[in-house]
Amino acid sequence: MKLKVLSLVAGAIALTLTATSFAVHAQTASPSPVLLAQAPQKGHWKDLNLSSLQKSQIKTIHQNTWQEIEDKVFTPAQKAQFEEAKQAHKAEWQARKAQGQTGQQQTGEHRHHRRGGGIFAKLNLTQAQKDQIKEIRQSERQQIKAVLTPAQQQQIQQWHQNRQQSNPG
Repeated sequence: MKLKVLSLVAGAIALTLTATSFAVHAQTASPSPVLLAQAPQKGHWKDLNLSSLQKSQIKTIHQNTWQEIEDKVFTPAQKAQFEEAKQAHKAEWQARKAQGQTGQQQTGEHRHHRRGGGIFAKLNLTQAQKDQIKEIRQSERQQIKAVLTPAQQQQIQQWHQNRQQSNPG
């Protein structure tokens, strides 16, 4: 149960940070973590009142995590497929942004993507690759936790507990 919740939270964090990254890349060619960290926070993360330094550190951790996954886990074919999916997502994000839609106004397809029907399912990852990603993501969570204050960590823990209580299955 705890692993399921952690996976869901990690997925939500990854999706939020990935979507934010695509939005910022659509506005600027600079991959500067400082610029990327200035993107608006979504969901509960905005309630944490992260400092600019924390945002920058978390963004860097996230970027390094994805780079490590791409470099150490994916085969060349999977990496190419992943890059294609990122470009498609970027184009879709730009189109939605041009229409005035935001992350809160997601279609059913996007909600399905958040539940695991997305790109990873299409990459046909082996169990060994899934295990590697799981370890890398666990390391990412620990690094992010180290950036947060004790009060912020407690707030996240409270979110997890509330989620467990409202979704016992």
